[in-house]
Amino acid sequence: MDAKSLTVALSRHMPSVLRWSGALARQLRKHNIAVAGKHSGSAATDALTLADLSVQELIVGALRDLDPQFCRCRVEAEETTGDLARFSKESDFVLAIDPIDGTKQYRDHTGDGYSVMLHLRDRETVLYSLVYIPESGADGTWVEVRDGSVYCGPDDPSKSAADVLRAIRPVDSRRVPDSNKIYVVGFQEHDGDRTRDLAAVDLDAYTSDAIKGCVYELASRGQLGGALIHSPNVYDFPVSLHIARALGGDAVWVHNRQPVNFHETWLDERANMIRLPGIVACSTSRKTLDTLCTLARDWDPRRY
Repeated sequence: MDAKSLTVALSRHMPSVLRWSGALARQLRKHNIAVAGKHSGSAATDALTLADLSVQELIVGALRDLDPQFCRCRVEAEETTGDLARFSKESDFVLAIDPIDGTKQYRDHTGDGYSVMLHLRDRETVLYSLVYIPESGADGTWVEVRDGSVYCGPDDPSKSAADVLRAIRPVDSRRVPDSNKIYVVGFQEHDGDRTRDLAAVDLDAYTSDAIKGCVYELASRGQLGGALIHSPNVYDFPVSLHIARALGGDAVWVHNRQPVNFHETWLDERANMIRLPGIVACSTSRKTLDTLCTLARDWDPRRY
């Protein structure tokens, strides 16, 4: 088992699974499916639905059954459902799952940018990412990052999911617009203050409640210039890192401007989430990264 064989297997098997998961999420959204379970104090973090639990069960089961090398990876999943005990406790490779990214807008019907996502990473960087946005466009939209390229385009249910992705042309990083829109998240009650700080340096900041659409699709299309994230979790943020690096940018810690890696994480017991320490800036633009790091380098790195 190596990174190449895992990436090939994920790209072959998992598009269909995420398409099925997206269809399940669309149907469950028609019902009252909110459940209790998280108590961090952040409305966005604490949002939880039956769809999160059900979609994760489906994805974990697929990973268990579709290729034996998947079970030799560690799994980090945002929820607790699924046959997680079947996967390795010790491995250089991690498969991370966010069954419904954007649960709050999904549950509250305040937007259609929620997504189903997974990625593969090692201790240094992200190796493969797959995102399905069920309600973007007529039939859903894909974002896949593999072999150093980003693929973003519409789904077509008349074809297999893997065939649809193979037909999507890679994003040309030279043609990606340089947007000044920045996603700001994780500062909790201070998110509003942080958006005003960014406005002072001519960056247009959006919180999770204000942004329209899926951040991974927007970043792939150059409609989102980056993100500034306090203590990012390891389930969804790594996909933003992967997109940025594939398009010529990076994700760095603001206090020292060093590229983000996954050597050190911590368990946020309030949210029951694994997180990276400190504040991270992520962008396809080196100029934007410099601006974000200069602005935020002395901000408090403690989440609580």
